[in-house]
Amino acid sequence: MTSIELLAPAGDMDKLKTALLYGADAVYLGGEQFGLRAAAGNFTLAQFKEAVTVTHGWGKRLYLTLNAYVRPSEFDLLDDYLEQLKPLAIDGYIVSDPGVLSRIRQLDPQREIHLSTQANTTNGYSCQFWQQQGVQRINLARELSLDEIAEVRRHSDVELEVFVHGAMCVAYSGRCLLSTAMTARSANEGACAQPCRWKYSLVEQTRPGQSFAIEEDARGTYIMNSRDLCLLDQIPDLVAAGVNSLKIEGRMKTLYYVAAVTRVYRAALDRYLADPQGYQCDPLWRQELDKVSHRPYATDFLPVDDAAVHAEDSRYRRSHDFIGIVRRIGEDGRALIEGRNRFFVGDEVDLIGPAMRQNTFRVADCCDDKQQPLSVIQPNAMVWTQLPAGAAVGDMLRRKKMTGSGWTGVAKS
Repeated sequence: MTSIELLAPAGDMDKLKTALLYGADAVYLGGEQFGLRAAAGNFTLAQFKEAVTVTHGWGKRLYLTLNAYVRPSEFDLLDDYLEQLKPLAIDGYIVSDPGVLSRIRQLDPQREIHLSTQANTTNGYSCQFWQQQGVQRINLARELSLDEIAEVRRHSDVELEVFVHGAMCVAYSGRCLLSTAMTARSANEGACAQPCRWKYSLVEQTRPGQSFAIEEDARGTYIMNSRDLCLLDQIPDLVAAGVNSLKIEGRMKTLYYVAAVTRVYRAALDRYLADPQGYQCDPLWRQELDKVSHRPYATDFLPVDDAAVHAEDSRYRRSHDFIGIVRRIGEDGRALIEGRNRFFVGDEVDLIGPAMRQNTFRVADCCDDKQQPLSVIQPNAMVWTQLPAGAAVGDMLRRKKMTGSGWTGVAKS
């Protein structure tokens, strides 16, 4: 049990460092080619070198996503890319396409290979097959129940990985053609436009231009929208089922998301591994996850209970805004804050850090690098202010979301 991995997303270098600081055992990231997040802050070859150095400096692991499905005309480009990646000490490639797997085995046979959830692995016999092809780890299809995951483990000794948190898709483990059909942007090539999350209505043939809401309540319904995944409560069951790696979704999510979610799952996993018999899920952990922008949480298919398509509210919920990150602690104890959203002197603010460290305080005097006082801190501003004792570089600042009439717990996506 002590070898169970917490795997976090790294959409760019800043997020990679944040994931490591906040407790990830490993990170996964994408390059400029053959990943499935074309809009993420994907890494160049030069940045890969730094990413590997930083990650291994923490004694942790780094995986590269090569999980796109490759067209016949693209294999020369793939081969060239693999040759350029070959000298780098990346700990493993995440793939979906058997053709990609075949080229890796031919050109870089010593490289560890992980199979993406896009490959839709749902049973132990499939695991045995992929293991025979040189795959060391399989990210199981999200459609499996806990009992089915345990059954897969009984028929295979390959490493098993599951998603435990983040956005879900109504397509079968993400293999969707809706975006291609409607926008010519392929989800299977990393360019999904997320049309399943758009708002739809009906138009009657003889009444062009008149749309009718498909209503389930006063706001209508969003028939293809899925909830967000949250398996915090299921960590003991997943460990008991034989899962080796718990994966957090979100290479396109914010720096605050990476920090806030990673630290919660780190705390929960550590507490369980330290005392499985006495383990209890801390209510604070779920409260913290509720403070991250999200759609209504669900356990996906663990167990298969009800249809998860008709979420009660399709809009993202965001009770708190991420307003800044600590970039430096000065000799006088004051902190240099990089602003991310506007905030004001006098605001009540939460300071959060690794290992579930957190404190609530009121923002005191702020000044810029020229020691000019500020009453309003704008996004991207660099300001000096006093923080509670124990604050450290990498800590995050957040406050309750504000509107014209106060704060609200619901925000549009």
